Parts: sequence; C-alpha cells; structure tokens
Amino acid sequence: MSRTLRPRRTNLAVPASSTKMIDKARSLGTDQLFLDLEDSCAPSMKPVARKNIVAALGDGDWQAQIRGVRVNDWTTPWTYTDVIEVVGAVGSAVDAIILPKVNHPNQVAALDMLLTQIEKTEGFDVGRIGIEAQIEDAAGLIKIYEIAQASPRLESIIFGPGDFMASINMKSLVIGAQPPGYEIADAFHHIHMSILMACRANDLQAIDGPWAQIRDLDGLRRSATQVSALGFDGKWVLHPDQIGPTNEIFTPSQQDYDHAENILDAYAFHTSAAGGGRGAAMLGDEMIDEASRKLALVVAAKGRAAGLDRVEKWAPDR
Repeated sequence: MSRTLRPRRTNLAVPASSTKMIDKARSLGTDQLFLDLEDSCAPSMKPVARKNIVAALGDGDWQAQIRGVRVNDWTTPWTYTDVIEVVGAVGSAVDAIILPKVNHPNQVAALDMLLTQIEKTEGFDVGRIGIEAQIEDAAGLIKIYEIAQASPRLESIIFGPGDFMASINMKSLVIGAQPPGYEIADAFHHIHMSILMACRANDLQAIDGPWAQIRDLDGLRRSATQVSALGFDGKWVLHPDQIGPTNEIFTPSQQDYDHAENILDAYAFHTSAAGGGRGAAMLGDEMIDEASRKLALVVAAKGRAAGLDRVEKWAPDR
C-alpha cells in the first residue's frame, strides 16, 4: 500500500514497564511516542510490559499522532512474542513497529512477513502498520542501502548511537556525545550521512537517536540543530522537557517558511505565460530558478506539516 509519511520531529521513548510514564505520555505534544519493550524494560518485566501496552493502546486517548512499539531484536527470545501479543491484540491501534539492532535486510523482511500473517488472521488492514529500522552497529551501517529497500512497510531509519558507539569501540561514555579527544570533525558525520542518503534514495524518514543527558538542554539543542541542518526529519527524545526544543528545531522558522512559500508562488508566476514564461527570475535581491523551487518545497512541506500559517505573502508587481 502507498504510505503517507507523517511528521516525526519528536519521537518520545516510553518504558512499557511503567504505567505511570505511559499515562503521563498520553497528553504530551510529541509527534510520535513509542512504548518500549527493549532496553528500557528489564527482562523479568517484559511479559507485564506487553500487557501494559495492550491495555494502554486499547484506550484511544492519545495526543501523539503516531503510536509505535519498539520490540526486542531478532537475536533475543522475545521478538516473536512481542509482536504476536501486542499486534494480535491491538494491531488497529499500532501505527509502527520499531525493530532495533537491524544489521541485515532479512530481519526487516521477517518482521514484515509476521505482521502480514497477524493482519490477515485478525482481519486488520494488510500493510497498514509501518516498520522503523534502528541501525546500531557497523554491520547495519554497511548494509544500510539493502535494509532501506527491505520492505514496503519501512517508514524510517533510526540511528541508535549508544549501541553503535560501543560496537565500534568509540572512546566515550555519553550516548550521542562527541568522543573526548576527537576535535577535528564530527565523529558521527559519516554515519548520519550514510543514513540520510539511504533514506532519501528510498523516500524514508531519517531519525536521529537520543541525547541521553536529559538535563543538558543546550547539548540537546546542539545535537538536534546539527542533524536538522543536514536534513534529518526528527530525533528521539527521552524526557518531556526535550520535546519543546526538539519540535522547534525541526520546524522551519516563520521567516523561512514564508520565504519558501513566496519562492514557490513567485516561481510559479514567472514561469507561467502571464509572468513571461521565464525559467529564472528575481525575488527581491535573490535569483530563483528550478533548483530554488525544489529547496523551497522541502521547507514549505515541513512548515505545512507542522501547522504553520503564512504571515507574509508575495504578490507580483503590476
């Protein structure tokens, strides 16, 4: 089925073992929240956590537009049961399954097949539930282009910095932070660009991992601003205080949004017969052409998705 990708500026992780945190997350202004059965859930608590998810998603009172569930990875004994129990019970309320530690396209394909079997058995719309693949080691990054093409359900690729840093022996103890001693460049640039290229080549969303130092909002802003500038669509957040700054960073400013819409209007006019049929024209002191239109489409689309309204509107001089 054709997929319409919804905004994922902020993606809030909520431990599925905590009913208190689940209840609090209901009213938070995050684009996506996901109930986590993996790292934030102790092995002994996973059976209870699955039941918590079924109970919580059975109640439709959620502010987040996308409701996800992160299951355990395929190397564990829990993945099959995670998917069967949760999707089998409340599949109509699950928008996406997040699959961690993906390092081969077959892992995504296997989840796709399992979801299809459940949907057919339970009478759900086949193919509606999306998949988000989390890249957390060198093997996954090397196979990123194959992973990005592994399933039509795939909606996003997520960078998992903590496990990735450990997998390559990066000298750091802070998840998502630059390793001490590496000061000549961004240690994550190659990883981010590899994920971004795979996503853009396959119409997927690129999502950055979390900033683990929850009280360091300046560090969060630096991290989010850097990947937003590259072109990432959003970032994981771990605490309600991180939602506001992250939403702001991944939303165009009012000035940029208005300018993007004005470029689109001006270019449409100047390339029309009424505007002279020109391929390039001036918008104030700026020359705009087809490349300008493509850049403006990106910013305008993000602004529209975030619900921005135009303040300044361009009109041709007569």
